[in-house]
Amino acid sequence: MAEAAGVREVEQRGLWFEELTTGVRYLHRPGRTVTEADNVLFSTLTMNPQALHLDEAWSSTQPFGKRLVNSLFTLSTLVGLSVAQLTQGTTVANLGFSEVRFPAPVFHGDTIYGETVVREKRLSSSRPREGVVTFEHTARNQDDVVVAVAVRAALILRRPDGAA
Repeated sequence: MAEAAGVREVEQRGLWFEELTTGVRYLHRPGRTVTEADNVLFSTLTMNPQALHLDEAWSSTQPFGKRLVNSLFTLSTLVGLSVAQLTQGTTVANLGFSEVRFPAPVFHGDTIYGETVVREKRLSSSRPREGVVTFEHTARNQDDVVVAVAVRAALILRRPDGAA
C-alpha cells in the first residue's frame, strides 16, 4: 500500500507465509475455458507430437473418441489459476511436485476451475525470511468432475517487518 498524490494505492499480491492457513480451501475464480488453439499451441511449443492432442481423425478411433487436452497444459493452468490469490510476488521458488494425477480427461471447450488446500507449512531451517508450504491443488471441470490433482511444495516469503 502506498500513496501517490494523496491517492491510496493497493498492489495485488499473494499471501505471506503467515497468512496461509492449513486446512483452508481457497477457490480460484474465474475458471479458464480451454480452446483447441490452447491445446495445439501448448503441445507444439513443448515439442509434444502426441497424436491424441493433435490428430482429430486418429483420436476419433481411440477410447475417448476425440482429442484430449495435453495433461501438462491442465497442470500448468491449475497452478496458474492459484497465483493471483495465493502466491503472486510471495513465491521464492517451487521446490517440487508430487502425487500428480489426472483422474478424468479434459477436452476442448471444457472450463477448468481450481482450488487449493494448504496441507502443511513450516519455517525454513536455512532461510529465516521464508517458509515451506505444501499446497494441494485440484482442478474440476464445469460438471464438477476432478480432472487433475497435484501436491506442490514452494518456498514462500514471510511477512516483512512493518508490512501490514
